[in-house]
Amino acid sequence: QVQLVESGGGLVQAGGSLRLSCAASGAQYSRYGTAWFRQAPGKERDFVAAISRSGSDLDYAESVKGRFTISRDSDKKTVYLQMNNLKPEDTAVYSCAARQTILTVPTTRDYSAYNYWGRGTQVTVSS
Repeated sequence: QVQLVESGGGLVQAGGSLRLSCAASGAQYSRYGTAWFRQAPGKERDFVAAISRSGSDLDYAESVKGRFTISRDSDKKTVYLQMNNLKPEDTAVYSCAARQTILTVPTTRDYSAYNYWGRGTQVTVSS
């Protein structure tokens, strides 16, 4: 069992930056791949970024590529999402999700593959 708690959301002006954190509790978090998803009001949940359990495989949605960076600190059991050059269309609730995999399994954008979810953190970007 893994519990995930997001933090770092807030209100920022367009062009600004935020760093989201996804802190995990529970044993053997190093065996879990992690992803960030976001959902804006009235819209479907969208994939944002993912990192494999080894940290060697990364994936980004086209809309955030070059602006967002996902990373993990296994000692701290935390995955980060550094968001730069934020745009109003990035406004959403951001949630992290985790799934246990073997070492060689790459990331996936399929939200149904993730077993554990945090409650989310609100990111609001003003124009």
